[in-house]
Amino acid sequence: MSDEQRRVVIAGASGFVGRYLQDAFRDEGYEVVTVGRTGDAVWGNTVRIRALVDGAALVVNMAGKSVNCRYGRRNRAEIVRSRVDTTLELAEAIRGAEHPPPLWVNASTATIYRHADDRPQDEATGELGEGFSVSVAKAWEEALFTADLPHTRRVALRMTIVFGDGSALVPLLRLAQAGLGGPQLDGPWFPTRARLRAGTYHHDRHTHGRQRFSWVHIADVLGAIRFVRDHEDLDGPVNVASPEPSDNRTVMATIREAVGRRFGLPTWRWMLELGSFAIRTETELVLKSRWVVPTRLVEAGYEFRYPDLRGALAGIIAERRQHRD
Repeated sequence: MSDEQRRVVIAGASGFVGRYLQDAFRDEGYEVVTVGRTGDAVWGNTVRIRALVDGAALVVNMAGKSVNCRYGRRNRAEIVRSRVDTTLELAEAIRGAEHPPPLWVNASTATIYRHADDRPQDEATGELGEGFSVSVAKAWEEALFTADLPHTRRVALRMTIVFGDGSALVPLLRLAQAGLGGPQLDGPWFPTRARLRAGTYHHDRHTHGRQRFSWVHIADVLGAIRFVRDHEDLDGPVNVASPEPSDNRTVMATIREAVGRRFGLPTWRWMLELGSFAIRTETELVLKSRWVVPTRLVEAGYEFRYPDLRGALAGIIAERRQHRD
């Protein structure tokens, strides 16, 4: 492999996953260049982006506004734009490259599947859901796969909640340490016409804290990308999730155990709705049942570094303590 082919282009590199991937690929000996609001190329400068992807070994796109926000009209538009438009721009850049990259790995989301508490969802038999979040995921993947790029293999990483030091796990750890680390309980809430029309209203499923919780350690996000890179038969959607999904009650209990708290108060739907409004987020993020399994990765032979929730949490907490010391 030539020096030119040892280049990795990471778009959306300023986020939690993007920063982790930058460090990992540099440690592996790649030249890492970035695309984003800042970096080696910025969105809107397609000519410069084309120069970066031309001859690159790998393009990884993690761009997208955080979904940890209120789904008002402006935020909904930005959530869509930051995913779909950036993916389309990368497609245009790759299409115009003299030496297009052999592999393009694009972020997607396991939220594309329906609320599932009856059976797991995989790439072959999973059923796509409805609502705003699902429509975003569908448009995101359509932008990736509809482009005519005959020389570039494309993979959509349908990622579940990513755990690591600095991830979505941090607020859950804080809740547990404050004595609020019980289950998040679904229940009735008042729909509004606006939320029903936008597809952002979460319908009560009576899960009693047993909504399924699929997750993945950030080391296995990196591991999955490396595995896809090295297995040329893999393309299309790939679920990136631990092979041992859990449920909300078990996750919160395991987090309490990890931080040394024996008890945690449960949070009811009405409390979640008021709290999410106050901190500008949405209850869907904790109440939707996500039961996702990585069938394609497992059948292809990928071995997860962190398949078990307890072991993953122990490692992350130990890392956090090491950084504080």
